[in-house]
Amino acid sequence: MKKDLIKEARRYVDNAEKTLRENGRYNKELNLYEDDKYVRVAGHYLWHSVLLALDAVFQVRKDRRTRVDVNDYYAAVSKRDKKLLALVNSSYNVMHLSMDYDGTSEKNVCNAGFRLANDIINRCALMVS
Repeated sequence: MKKDLIKEARRYVDNAEKTLRENGRYNKELNLYEDDKYVRVAGHYLWHSVLLALDAVFQVRKDRRTRVDVNDYYAAVSKRDKKLLALVNSSYNVMHLSMDYDGTSEKNVCNAGFRLANDIINRCALMVS
């Protein structure tokens, strides 16, 4: 089950990448995505991938149907891995706030979101093994 969550998290990252690649309309000259709708969708996918990876390691969500506050994740992660906590903190700001809510179209911000998501998933995969 836990390894399935890691696999599912990686699938969400792939979906985010595919969404931006196929629909994002990247402007090379400006280093921006022209349609922030797809940046928002990609940010949402990336943030969800992080939550899935965290669910694989930490027992924050007791039932898949319940809503968990992000502070519950912070509390669980801070007890076990301070470096992972720093990554989760950054990913919340980049993926959830900047990409998803704000729709930041800057490619460098999007690249940071993908890097953070992959770093968190890889770190969680090591903890699950």
